[in-house]
Amino acid sequence: MHINLKINKLDNQGRGISYYNNKIIFIYNALSDEEVEVEITKETSKYYLGKVINIIKPSDKRVKPKCMYVDSCGGCQLMHLSSEEQHIYKKNKLKDILYKYAGIDKNITFIESDKEYNYRNKVELKVHNNTYAYYNHDSHIEVDIASCLLASDTINEIIDYHSFMNIKNGDITIRSNYQNELLIVINCDKFEFFNEPPANVVGIVVNDKTVYGNNYFFDIIGKYKFKVSYNAFFQINNYVASEIFSILNEHIKGDTLLDLYCGSGVMGISLKDKVNKIIGIEINKNSILDANDNALLNKVSNYKYYVGDTSDVLPTIEDKIDVVVVDPPRSGLNAKTLNDILYIMPKQIAYVSCDPITLARDLNILKEHYNITNIYGLDMFPNTYHCESITVLERR
Repeated sequence: MHINLKINKLDNQGRGISYYNNKIIFIYNALSDEEVEVEITKETSKYYLGKVINIIKPSDKRVKPKCMYVDSCGGCQLMHLSSEEQHIYKKNKLKDILYKYAGIDKNITFIESDKEYNYRNKVELKVHNNTYAYYNHDSHIEVDIASCLLASDTINEIIDYHSFMNIKNGDITIRSNYQNELLIVINCDKFEFFNEPPANVVGIVVNDKTVYGNNYFFDIIGKYKFKVSYNAFFQINNYVASEIFSILNEHIKGDTLLDLYCGSGVMGISLKDKVNKIIGIEINKNSILDANDNALLNKVSNYKYYVGDTSDVLPTIEDKIDVVVVDPPRSGLNAKTLNDILYIMPKQIAYVSCDPITLARDLNILKEHYNITNIYGLDMFPNTYHCESITVLERR
């Protein structure tokens, strides 16, 4: 069914919002105040989903997407919006969510990425018969690609030229670093080499077994050098990660830092000159191995890392903690961890978040005991609706 609609505004996922038959309809590839012809793709008891078939009256903020896969892939939900307007959208989105769900009405400083494209140092792709693909954004339909505008040039070169290996069916993760080296991780049914890998491929891991080179490489963020193992967490956008370091160093200072969900230890290590001791907790064992190596690599003198679930390990920490940095998954802090932090009652908390809604939920509790001194939005993922943020809290 095709219908003509006027778009009221964008939702938190970058979709246009309108109404039809007394129900809300979310529309991909639409902008505020546009008049569009829409095909309804899904109906539920509460809402419709639709996609734009024809733009009757375009927004003056609309730009032509540079990616040939933008409609079929859907991973870049805002590529039809100018870069400047994307920043305005993300800042307002963060501000609106924090006010709606936590009653927080505070100025937000927004930090832009240095690159609109080619900023990603990691991509994850599906492979079938040695053809690389993304999943469509709201289905398991595979979209074959020869390159990705968000990925680094080095990653795109290997996507385009991968004839040195044959992958039947599976998944591939490709990482790049500051030296344009590549670390390739594959999970598949069948794998074989056709030729020697290019010189900048420093490691290939297949089904958790290193079949070529090493299972790690090194990367640089700001003035720090880090070991990155094949399955350890590491920030996607190095420039924005360096901006996070700068913000933390501007506001955070104390004796003992507790780095929760610490990954490879990068955020805590970036504060090594502002604290006397670093304690990190992370559930991924390989990340903790990297964290220990990274502490040595960056000459951190006093540190201790624990492997385990934050909820289990945090109550066992006997050190007096005065600063906490948290970078939880999209689900935010679970109730037990939140209560444990409030029991510790550190002087300062820096909350790094990739989901404004779970951030607002957690801040709604923390603000009963803490003043929110600064909020930063960061464009970690240009051309997508995702928005990173840092909230700095001071104990009353």
